[in-house]
Amino acid sequence: MKTDDFDFELPRELIAQHPAVPRHAAKLLQVTADGLSDHRVSALPDLLRPGDLLVTNNTKVIPARLTGRRLNAGGGNAKVEATLHREAAPGRWWAFAKPARKLRPGDSLVFAADFGCRVEAKGMEGEVLLDFASSRAALIQALERYGVMPLPPYIRRDPSGDPADRTDYQTLFAKTPGAVAAPTASLHFTEELLAALEARGIGRAELTLHVGAGTFLPVKTDDVEDHKMHLEWGRIDGETAEAVTRTRAAGGRVVAVGTTSLRLLESAADDSGRLAAFDGETGLFIVPGYRFKVVDLLLTNFHLPRSSLFILVAAFSGLARMQAAYAYAKAAGYRFYSYGDACLLSREAAA
Repeated sequence: MKTDDFDFELPRELIAQHPAVPRHAAKLLQVTADGLSDHRVSALPDLLRPGDLLVTNNTKVIPARLTGRRLNAGGGNAKVEATLHREAAPGRWWAFAKPARKLRPGDSLVFAADFGCRVEAKGMEGEVLLDFASSRAALIQALERYGVMPLPPYIRRDPSGDPADRTDYQTLFAKTPGAVAAPTASLHFTEELLAALEARGIGRAELTLHVGAGTFLPVKTDDVEDHKMHLEWGRIDGETAEAVTRTRAAGGRVVAVGTTSLRLLESAADDSGRLAAFDGETGLFIVPGYRFKVVDLLLTNFHLPRSSLFILVAAFSGLARMQAAYAYAKAAGYRFYSYGDACLLSREAAA
């Protein structure tokens, strides 16, 4: 499969810069084998069935974008930007930095008078390993004080950030700090919507997948299969695994809220579809031809061209169907990407 097959044009004016207000007022495109239909996210209870199970990601986005100065043995003192993207150990994070080419192991990065780190190593893809010499809790506190929410590059903001994004770019379910990107499908949920889902008899379970900044990177290889996913850490506890098992046994459908939830569920399932508790990293890259084992429906936003996420939804619902859905969404004025509208996808029948 060629990456060009997953490319499309998108007018810049369709890239959402702020979320809908209220969040559940965002538009929702239902995509099934029977065609397309327009809704609002608030209609989700009517589009699902009693006995279905929503699986949400409770990761919490940390203010992972930092600006400071680079100090080295030669007396250099230059501006540097760093976006943390994956925790290597407590107090040590892999980060994307600008300018990464000039950083060397041993350099000190200073972000505030009482907050900095040391460059420990450089990765194969230009990443740097930063040692903050700090506990996880102390580092999170420092990031809350000095960091900026790591919005994706297509959302235009002043470098100092927008205070509203501290809440706008955080989901209702956020409780476990560690993500540097929001699980954006969950941004549409409100307490009012959750109450309506519960009244409809639709269950909910949680997992944790700390979304990394690599989620924004385009697939740069000519052949899709040559792309390598960045690792992300996740956890599914026994309660959630059991809820999924009960739902499937009773004939209910498992509805992944977001591609992050879907990837972790599929990572933790065995070939028979049995889901077990999980605690570890996943680099699962889902491409057309993948046999889905657990997830029946997917609630997700509209994704970037040539991205691993658009490739995933093409694998889930079929490339031709998703190309038609995205063409329709563009013509109908749907808003794209993190702060944009959503779609509810049915899984394509296995060949």
